[in-house]
Amino acid sequence: MRKAVFNSTAGGMGVVFSSLDEILAFAIVREEEAAALYAEMAGKAGTEPLRVLLGDLEAEERRHKVLLEKYRAGAPVPSAGSPVPDLGLTDGLTVESVGPDGSAQDVLILAARKEARAADLYGRMAAAAADSEARNLFEFLVRQELRHKFRLENEYESRVLPED
Repeated sequence: MRKAVFNSTAGGMGVVFSSLDEILAFAIVREEEAAALYAEMAGKAGTEPLRVLLGDLEAEERRHKVLLEKYRAGAPVPSAGSPVPDLGLTDGLTVESVGPDGSAQDVLILAARKEARAADLYGRMAAAAADSEARNLFEFLVRQELRHKFRLENEYESRVLPED
């Protein structure tokens, strides 16, 4: 197990972590929840392309969980990669319904906003990290979640927004 390398306030998240292991356990649960949400949404998706997109995102969230578990066991942190553009298309939007009557638009908005919240959470974890290795891990995860948001907003743009 790695030593505790987090400031006790965890970046103002409202949750106090006393060790890196605790924060990794928290992040692993969040990734499991995200994968389960995408699996549920894919099962309810009205079109095959949306079902495929949500299935891909479910698989990526499961890979994030594996990455966190490997890091917890001592594996090195991958590079964060290049910055991801933020289209901001869904930032101020609300969702009408995500149940069986929910539209593809609502599903895309919900998913993009979820990814934005995950990126924000990992950003706060990175800010709370007291060592560069943990900070690099959370910065990598920030970029991954922002890539998901970008992908969802691209899909939103092509499905929902009319061309000028």
